[in-house]
Amino acid sequence: MEDRDWLARRFEENRDRLRAVAYRMLGSLNDADDAVQEAWLRLSRSDSEAVQNLEGWLTTVTGRVCLDMLRSRRSRREEALETEFSDPILISGLRPDPESEAIFADSVSLALLVVLETLTPQERLAFVLHDTFSVPFGEIARIAGCTPVAARQFASRARRRIRGKVPSPDVRFGEQRKIVDAFLVAVRDGNFAALIAVLHPDVVLRVDEGPVREMQGAEAIASQALMFSSFASNVQRVILNGVPGIISWRSDGRPFSLMGFTIRKDTIIQIEVIRDAKRLRQLTLSMPVGTG
Repeated sequence: MEDRDWLARRFEENRDRLRAVAYRMLGSLNDADDAVQEAWLRLSRSDSEAVQNLEGWLTTVTGRVCLDMLRSRRSRREEALETEFSDPILISGLRPDPESEAIFADSVSLALLVVLETLTPQERLAFVLHDTFSVPFGEIARIAGCTPVAARQFASRARRRIRGKVPSPDVRFGEQRKIVDAFLVAVRDGNFAALIAVLHPDVVLRVDEGPVREMQGAEAIASQALMFSSFASNVQRVILNGVPGIISWRSDGRPFSLMGFTIRKDTIIQIEVIRDAKRLRQLTLSMPVGTG
């Protein structure tokens, strides 16, 4: 019993890291928890005394579980010809509190998760484990069932596919929030010129209403935003995977959309929107008193 208690304590010490690995691999909070639980089950059934590096062993096992889940998911999606957004991490409020700052320092954006969904399972495994968690290519090769050279190539291809598609904010959070607020005011007022002023000329909008749809260009996106101006009057400001976000609400209290904004050079360069009703229900959003 004492050995099992010790093992459980050691596992709990690694849980947050394993969940971070699984979330980046799978883009689903529920699936990430399932993968971490499976890692615990495998640990509890193994000869733990033979494990010399428990952290590395757990990372390897979690990677294998996630790889199997990705392969199964990819097969289903190929049949359905669909790509979906990943699950967002939401924090209510106008700005991060001191405790949350550490989370945001290691946050993974929705924009990156969208691109990760386009990678093959092996590419995603190699990129996430090596570039984010510094797992050697030799260990990644054992997980993926390939050579270290092939694992390195998987990571290299992933980087090429990601490069230029995942901008990161270049101003402090407070300044990002001001730009998003200016976007909201322009939408509420129906001010097309003011919208154009806060949107990068090549801004990209991605909308998840089942399959992901993409739109590009400030004028096209400004025109689209003005079509839904009535929903800009009833919003809740949130933090979405480390960047400013908003939830807009219908008059009956149901969420209309969840939006995350990426800001560069004082303009909005990417907007991720979740409008799929089923996914919004799964997020169990509830409209607070005093939104807007």
